[in-house]
Amino acid sequence: MPRIQFMNIEIDNLTMDGALEEINRLIEENKQAYVVTPNVDHIVQLESGGSLCEVYKHANLILTDGKPLLWIAKWYGTPIKEKISGSDLFPQLCKMAAEKGHKMFFLGAAEGVAAKAAKRLEKRYPGLQIAGTYSPPYGFEKDSSEIEKIQQMIIEKSPQILIVSLGCPKQELFIYHNRKILNVPISLGLGASLDFEAGNIKRAPKWMSDYGLEWFYRITQDPKRLIKRYLVDDIKIFRLAWRYKNKKIL
Repeated sequence: MPRIQFMNIEIDNLTMDGALEEINRLIEENKQAYVVTPNVDHIVQLESGGSLCEVYKHANLILTDGKPLLWIAKWYGTPIKEKISGSDLFPQLCKMAAEKGHKMFFLGAAEGVAAKAAKRLEKRYPGLQIAGTYSPPYGFEKDSSEIEKIQQMIIEKSPQILIVSLGCPKQELFIYHNRKILNVPISLGLGASLDFEAGNIKRAPKWMSDYGLEWFYRITQDPKRLIKRYLVDDIKIFRLAWRYKNKKIL
């Protein structure tokens, strides 16, 4: 499948329907594939190099998350077909899994959140099989025994789809380093999606999302954690957009 170059990454320029078709194909191929959904924060992090770059280099599917990236792509003259945020993709993925009989496993969020999301989704999508859920303790990624426990838990349940909600880059790194031993056909790092589906965090109104203002709404929900990310770190996207625009001109 052809990719297009966008700033410091390549992306699969798909619609939501196209992305779901591709995900289903990857499940059927059973090759321990994984999906990343770059947003402004990811682009800024990737520019600094580091382990996240290696994750993106080997990703099987790269879907654009965020209106600002669509605006930049249009400015470049290489429009992206559709914003595919993890929180929009997740329920569609659950619907597809219910229809096709794919089992899912949810890893991440605070204690009890993944289980609550699972119950609500199973009620919404009859036939959905959620093989297991687990909310790991803080700092688990540094505990080899906890990692082994999680690995064994997922291996025993044998899901076709693994959803990891640990925030970037922790979720992407977990998937990348564990994908071969877990042997799950496809894994996705979907940030706050479990919190949204559990009703633990409210999503922005659709009109705010459509106008690229979801970041502002998220700040009002969790200012202590997100204000630095959105108003200090992610503001670098403007300088990066201009730099890559000039590279294209040259």
